[in-house]
Amino acid sequence: MHAADLVQELDPLALSRWQFGLTTVYHFLFVPITLGMVWLVAGFQTAWVRTGNVEWLRLTHFFGKLFLINFAIGVATGIVQEFQFGLNWSDYSRFVGDVFGAPLAFEGLIAFSFEATFIGLWIFGWDKLSPKVHLLTIYMVALGTMASAYFILAANAFMQNPVGFVVNEARQRAELTDIGAVLTNPVLLASFPHTMFSAVMVAGAVMVGVSAWHLKRAQHIDSMRRSLRVGLLAVLGGGMLTFVTGDMVSLAMVAAQPMKMAAAEALYATSSGYDASFSLFSLGTPDGEHEIFSVRVPYLLALLSTHDPLGTVEGIDDLQAEYSALYGPGDYTPIIWVTYWSFRWMMGLGFLSFGIALVGLWLTRKGRIDLPRWVWTIAIWSLPLPLLGMTVGWIFTEMGRQPWLVFSQMRTEDGVSPGVTGADVLMSLIAFTAIYGILLVIEFRLMQRAAQKGPAEAPELDDAGKPAKPVTVY
Repeated sequence: MHAADLVQELDPLALSRWQFGLTTVYHFLFVPITLGMVWLVAGFQTAWVRTGNVEWLRLTHFFGKLFLINFAIGVATGIVQEFQFGLNWSDYSRFVGDVFGAPLAFEGLIAFSFEATFIGLWIFGWDKLSPKVHLLTIYMVALGTMASAYFILAANAFMQNPVGFVVNEARQRAELTDIGAVLTNPVLLASFPHTMFSAVMVAGAVMVGVSAWHLKRAQHIDSMRRSLRVGLLAVLGGGMLTFVTGDMVSLAMVAAQPMKMAAAEALYATSSGYDASFSLFSLGTPDGEHEIFSVRVPYLLALLSTHDPLGTVEGIDDLQAEYSALYGPGDYTPIIWVTYWSFRWMMGLGFLSFGIALVGLWLTRKGRIDLPRWVWTIAIWSLPLPLLGMTVGWIFTEMGRQPWLVFSQMRTEDGVSPGVTGADVLMSLIAFTAIYGILLVIEFRLMQRAAQKGPAEAPELDDAGKPAKPVTVY
């Protein structure tokens, strides 16, 4: 096949999906660290203001620097996603822009502006504001990041469970009728706390990994002992609340998209009670239809889906027939092996992180740090586990919605830009991959250097508790 023929064969839909997926996963590497770390930094600064202990101030500056590096690159990578709505997904934007654009506008005009303003005050106000007023600025940053997450999740929740709109048949587009319904979408009310508590786990794991690296080398012992315990508690507490809110997400998912739950278990036949079991591990064909071996927990899928061990869970075959009758001929089943294994990796990585934190708290009780080096090695390598769990969780969420771009309203194949060729998308995909690869190396090196350098000495304070000289740690 000649090069010109190969270019013509490129599928703009598949390439656009790959591009959006890769840029989204890359951007999401920064999001949970930002969402969780800001609250832990605020906690350190609060401890300093309340106690006057400069070790808490050192930790505030140290992890505050890591937070700011992550925040800056996260903002830059997020901008690219919005451009893709107009360039690669113009039909989607045309159909849903009136609804989808509202929460995104709120995020940019209200939440991000609020967040950016107070992060500037926090960075430059150390020696200009009183300690208590300055402390307030980091809490305003934390509230701003929460608001940003809420509005972005509201836009995503509309794709999962469209509410608050009508379709204008003459103009072939969705039109917003109830912004309150969009901002109180049941999927949103479940996914928002689940995302926030998961982010606390991620930030706690980063703190544990960094602290363990220094303690393994007997560096900054007083500071790192404190941050290690805080990080372990964040992973443990965030994990417990993540599991609770995960149950809320399951119920909302079953109500809005029963096919997604069926695909998570590769359940083809509608089942109830004992037969509605949850498989911890399975071997079989890639589509999940023919099982060779599995380890199952009876009743568990019914309990997760309905809160009733005798409840009924709809199967893929029945849902496929139902959707074909409702929406016309087509395949309404997502890629089963992706949904099945991403769901288990999400849960498995979460439970593993929780278990490591629980053991870590027991081993370091009463301030113990005289532990074997292999213990610190495990703690260091546990750093990415919650982040990987969140990432595969989002892969499950988005892939489990397929073939819908907006569930029940627009299929993915109908949202791609009609004027974009496969060659156009391929060139931008290669460019983004190269640029993001470079940014990833820069981010990793900046975070690594800042983390390995350790906390700086605390600045001298004047009688009012403010730094006597301008703070240049950031």
